[in-house]
Amino acid sequence: MSKKLKNIGIVSLLTAVSRVLGLVRDLLSAAIFGTSVFNDAFVTAFSLPNLFRRLLGEGSLTAAFVPTLQAELHEHQRAGAFALLSKVASWLAVVTGGLVLLAMLAFSQARRVTFDDPAWYLVADLSLLLFPYMALVCVAAVFSAALNVLGRFTEPALSPIWLNLAMIVSLGGAGWNWATTDLGRMHWLCAGVLVGGVLQMAVPAAVLMREGWRPRFDLGLAPRVREIALLMIPGLAGTAIYQVNVYVSRLLAFSVERSAATVMFYANRLMELPIGVFAIAVATVVYPLITRHAVEKNYVAMAKDYRKGLRLILVINIPAAAGLVLLSEPIVRLIFERGRFTADDTHLMAPLLALFALGMPFFAMSSLTTRAFYAMRDLKTTVWYAGVSFAVNLALSLVLMDGYGAKGLVLASTGAVIVQTLLLQRTLAQRLPGMAFGPLWVCLAKVAAGTLAMALVVGGGWRLLHGMGGAGKWADAAAIFGLIPLGAGVYGAVLWLLKIEGVEELAAVGRKLKAKFGLGPRA
Repeated sequence: MSKKLKNIGIVSLLTAVSRVLGLVRDLLSAAIFGTSVFNDAFVTAFSLPNLFRRLLGEGSLTAAFVPTLQAELHEHQRAGAFALLSKVASWLAVVTGGLVLLAMLAFSQARRVTFDDPAWYLVADLSLLLFPYMALVCVAAVFSAALNVLGRFTEPALSPIWLNLAMIVSLGGAGWNWATTDLGRMHWLCAGVLVGGVLQMAVPAAVLMREGWRPRFDLGLAPRVREIALLMIPGLAGTAIYQVNVYVSRLLAFSVERSAATVMFYANRLMELPIGVFAIAVATVVYPLITRHAVEKNYVAMAKDYRKGLRLILVINIPAAAGLVLLSEPIVRLIFERGRFTADDTHLMAPLLALFALGMPFFAMSSLTTRAFYAMRDLKTTVWYAGVSFAVNLALSLVLMDGYGAKGLVLASTGAVIVQTLLLQRTLAQRLPGMAFGPLWVCLAKVAAGTLAMALVVGGGWRLLHGMGGAGKWADAAAIFGLIPLGAGVYGAVLWLLKIEGVEELAAVGRKLKAKFGLGPRA
C-alpha cells in the first residue's frame, strides 16, 4: 500500500503543479479578456476538440485499451504490448486526422450560415484554429495510458503541464507584447494550445522509446485491435453522452446570458482543482491495479484496492467541497478580480463555484467507480447511466435556466452527477458484493465529523473577518492563507482522534519520505 500511496503522491504533486499553472493561465486570460465575447468564444470553441479528445483519447479508447494492453503484457510481455501500442496509435492517428480535416472544412464555411448573434462566427473561427489539438492529444492519451500500464506515472502526470506552460508563454509573453488587439492575443493563445498539444504527444512518446518501444505505422487488424474496437462501441456511446452533455451546457451558457460561459468555465476549473490534484490521481494509480486484479479474477484484492482508493477520495474531497462552499466569494475575488475581471463578475461566479462544489465528492467518486466497470470490461452499464445523467441534466437545465440562468445550469449539472454516481455505486455493489459501500460508512461518519468541525472554524472565522473589515482583499487573503490551513489542521486532528482507517499507512509513508530526504531516522 505504501508504494501505491507513493505513486498517488507523485501524481498528486505533479497534478497540483499542473492545476496551479492552469489557474495562472486562467488568471491571465481573465485579466486580459475579462468576461468578454472573446473569452466566451474561446471557452465554447475549445470545448469541441476537448469533447472529441474525451471521446477518442481519454474516454472510451483508454477504457478499452488499458485492460487489453494489460492482458497483452501479461501474456506476451513487452514485445506484444509494444506491437499492440503501435497498431492502436496508427489507427487513432488516421481516424483523428480525418476528423480534423472534416471539421476544419466545415468551420471554414461558417460564413455561409446566418446567425442572429455574430459572436457565433468568432466561435467558428476559433474552432477552426483549435481543432487540430484534438488529434495531438488523443494520441498523447494512448501513450500516457501505456506508460501507466508499465507502472510509470510521472511522465503522464506531466502532460497537462506542457499545455499550460505553452498557453501561458504564448498569451502572457508573445501575445501580450506583440499583439495589439484582443483578436491578435486570442490567436496567440490558440497557437499556444497547438504547441502544448505537440509537447503532450512528444514527451510520453520519447519515454516509451526509452522503455524499448520502436514506433511503426501499422494498420494491421490483430485480434487485440478488434477486441479494443468492440469494447469501444458501448464506451464510445457512454462517453459521447457525457461529453455532449458538457458541450450542450456550454452552448446553453453561451446563449443564456453574456459572460455565463466564461464564469461557468472558471468556476468549474476551480472546483476541479481538488478533484484533479487527488481524486483523479487516486483513480489513475488504482485503475491499473484493479484492472490487473480483474484480469486475474482476483476480486477480493480488487475490492480491497477499490475501497482504499474510495476512502482516500472521500477523506480529501468532502472537506474540500465544504471549504469551497464557505469561502467561494473570497477565493474568487482574491484570485480573479483584477484587470478586466470586475466585481460584478465575482458576484456572478462565486455562487456558481459553491453550487459546483456541492457535487464535487460525487464527481470524484464516479471517476473511480466508472473505472471499476472499465476494469471488468463492462462499458454497457456506464453507457446506460451516462444516458440517464444526460436526460436529468437536460431536463433540469431546460426547467431551471429561464428562472435561474447560469445557476440553474450548474444545479442541473450537479444533480445529474449525483444521480449517476449513486446508480453506478449501487449497480457495482450488486455485481460484486465486495465493492459495496457498506464498510465505508464508518469512515464517512468520521469524515463528516471532521468536516463539521472544520466548517465551524472556517465559517465562523470568515464571518468574523467579514464583520471586522468588510469584503476587502486583506480579509480575503486572511481567509485563504489563514482559515484554510487552520481548518485543515482542525480536520486532520479530528480524524486522528477518531482513528480513521489508513492513518498508519499515511504515517509510514511520511516516515519513509523523511528518511529519504535525511529529515529523520530510517524506518
